[in-house]
Amino acid sequence: MVRKSQEWPNEGELIVGTVYKVLNYGAFAKLEEYEGKEAFIHISEVSSGWVKNIRDHVRENQKIVCRVLRVNPKKGHVDASLKRIREDQRTKKIQQWKIEQKAEKFLELSAKSLNKNLDAAYEEVGYELMDIFGDIYGAFEAAADDEGIKVLTDEGINKEWAEAIADVADKNITPPEVQISGYVDIETFDSNGVDIIIKSLKAAEDNGDEKEVVEVQSVGAPRYRITVKSTDYILAEKSLKEAADRCIQIIEESNGNGTFLRELE
Repeated sequence: MVRKSQEWPNEGELIVGTVYKVLNYGAFAKLEEYEGKEAFIHISEVSSGWVKNIRDHVRENQKIVCRVLRVNPKKGHVDASLKRIREDQRTKKIQQWKIEQKAEKFLELSAKSLNKNLDAAYEEVGYELMDIFGDIYGAFEAAADDEGIKVLTDEGINKEWAEAIADVADKNITPPEVQISGYVDIETFDSNGVDIIIKSLKAAEDNGDEKEVVEVQSVGAPRYRITVKSTDYILAEKSLKEAADRCIQIIEESNGNGTFLRELE
């Protein structure tokens, strides 16, 4: 059960549910993100075509994505539709829900490290993380940074929780990778030209920083491709330019010339 900070979904919102009862006139589903709430899908909202047998379209224990039509707290459920969703919206919502499930597991691991349970985690920090970062997974992504603890505490998160969350994030979340490339055209008229070219290309790769990986490949002399892999786009751009500069500097110091060209994405 992935939980939301609000008690009821909003009209028009996409929700994930598990069907638990199918009747001739409609189906009932327990909502996965709103604890204790359920959705009712009338047979007229099951499919855009004619529905001869509702069980041809929906069955017990089926995971569904539907759109909220009306919220009815008095009846204790929301009226929802299966047919008013595009397939790409359904796929995106399921993927988002799976990410939220993973984030909840991360939150539970953080709680266990503090000898607390998931309910306490939500009450003490979970709902607060949702309000600040939009969802819990977003908080763990932010905490995966080298300064993750500070990122959380700067937002007012309790230091004990911040340390526990950052530790789990560091072990479980791989930062997204950025890869950019550019070219250097280099030539030297020195008698020891081959060695100088090799030296300049090695200098390009030697950035002295484990966060940004620099690789050089021959495209066909005099052109060489420099590729930088990083977790940060701005740092990657900086490393690419610096790699090209190191390469060209050696060439120019050895009776040669070089130019840098940024590869278009």
